[in-house]
Amino acid sequence: MDSYYNPLDLDKFAEIGKGNKELWEKFSAWYGAVFADGLLSKREKALIALAVSHAVQCPYCIDAYSQEGLQTGCSVEEMTEAVHVAAAIRGGASMVHGVQMRNVVEKLSM
Repeated sequence: MDSYYNPLDLDKFAEIGKGNKELWEKFSAWYGAVFADGLLSKREKALIALAVSHAVQCPYCIDAYSQEGLQTGCSVEEMTEAVHVAAAIRGGASMVHGVQMRNVVEKLSM
């Protein structure tokens, strides 16, 4: 294995339920309901999930939602744009924390 994350571990996700079957079943039901067609389509949800996966930096989720995106008809260009949206939000969130830094500096400079 050449990386910290083993792509084959994605297939073991349900094994986490061995520790508490009841909670796993509740999580699975909720997760399934969240990703079902609703006001947003499965395709739209796949793009959102792909973007969030990049923002939270989960390689398993990136793998899963790249595949889901393709399966729901997303193009590579659409998925790339979603990743850029996530990166912009993450970058903006980092930048806006500069206000906190400035507040501390101004307070200590008084």
